[in-house]
Amino acid sequence: MSKKDATDLLNRYLAGNVTKEEKALVESWYVNYSKNAQLPDIDDQQLENSQQDNLLKLLAKIRPRAKHNYFRSLGVAAAVSGFIIVSLTLFKPFIFDKKQTATVKTIRNTPPPLPPGGNKAILILSDGSSIALNDAKKGELANDKGVKINKKANGQISYTRDGISAEQPINAFNTIITPRGGQYQLVLSDGTKVWLNSASSLKYPVTFTGNKREIELSGEAYFEVAHNQHKPFRVISNGQVVEVLGTHFNVNAYADEPAIKTTLLEGSVKVQSNGVSKTIKPNEQVQLKDGSMNIVKADVNEATAWKNGFFYFKDDDIKSVLRQLARWYNVDIKYEGEIPQREFSGEISKNIDASKLLAILSFEKITYHVENKTIIIKP
Repeated sequence: MSKKDATDLLNRYLAGNVTKEEKALVESWYVNYSKNAQLPDIDDQQLENSQQDNLLKLLAKIRPRAKHNYFRSLGVAAAVSGFIIVSLTLFKPFIFDKKQTATVKTIRNTPPPLPPGGNKAILILSDGSSIALNDAKKGELANDKGVKINKKANGQISYTRDGISAEQPINAFNTIITPRGGQYQLVLSDGTKVWLNSASSLKYPVTFTGNKREIELSGEAYFEVAHNQHKPFRVISNGQVVEVLGTHFNVNAYADEPAIKTTLLEGSVKVQSNGVSKTIKPNEQVQLKDGSMNIVKADVNEATAWKNGFFYFKDDDIKSVLRQLARWYNVDIKYEGEIPQREFSGEISKNIDASKLLAILSFEKITYHVENKTIIIKP
C-alpha cells in the first residue's frame, strides 16, 4: 500500500465511508500502540513543511494535540502491506506485499478471540517435579540441592546459593519450558540474564562449577552473559555451539525454521558446528543452514524485536510470518492449495488480539478463516 492509499483510507475513515474491516484496521493502529509512545503536538507550519502533510493532518484530526500514548516511536499508519507503520518524524514507505497478486476474495467471518501470549513457563527441578511459574507467587519457589530459586515481583526467577561453598560441586540441572503463547525471563546463578521466547526450552545447572558454563537451548533466547574470563559460556543448540566470555546475543534455533541464526549485539562470540568455527563481531549474524555456515550483516532490530514486544518482518514470506504468529498465539496454521509467493515487511505490537492481525491480513487480500484455534489459509 502506498502513502496515497494510506491517506485515502484515513480520509474515508474520517468520512465514515469504510468497511467494518477497514474501520477495525484504522482503530487498531491507535488502540494497540496506546502503551508505547506519545502523539506529538503538530503545528500548521510544521505540517506545511513536511513531506507527509496530508497524513499528519489526518492524524491530528483524529487525535488533536492531546497527549495520548497511541504510537510507538515509529507509530502506526503508513502501510507496510499488512502491518502498517508511520513515522511521526520521518515517513517510511515500507512495502509489505512486494509482489502484488490478483485480488482474492476474503472469507469474511468473525474469528474467535485469540489473545496474545504472556509470561508463561514450566520449571522442572532436578528431582523431576515441576512448577507452573505463571501461577507461582513471588518469593522462594524451591531449594534445589542447596540453591534457592526465587521469583521476583516482576516474574523473573533467579538462583542463589544457600550457605554452601562456591566451589562445592552440585550435580543438579533445571529446565525451563515455555509453551506456545508463553515467554519468560530468568537470571542464572552466575548473573547471566536470559529471555526465553515462545515454544522454547533451556536446560542449565542450578549453579556453575568447574571451568565452564554450559547450557542447552531449543527454540529462541536472548542472552546477556555475565563476564568471566576463566569460564567461557557455551550455548548448545541443535548441533551448534556458541561460545562467549561476556556479551549480548540472540540465538534462534527453532526446529521448524530453515536456518539457525546467531546474532551478536555486543562483545564477541565464536560459533561452531561440524568442525567449522566462525567468530563474529557486533551487528553480524551467523546463519547455519544445510550444514553450511555463513556470516551476514545483522538486522539487530529484527533479531531482538520479539524480546521488546514486537513482531518484525523483513521480506518474509507468508509462512514465515505465520510461524511466528502460531507460536505467540498458540494456534495451528493449515494451508489449503498453493499459496502465492508474497513478501512482507513491517513491525507491530505483540500485545494485541490475533483477530486484529487477521483483519490486517484480510485488508491485504489474504484469504483465511478460523476454526477453533486453527487458521486456515487458502489461495
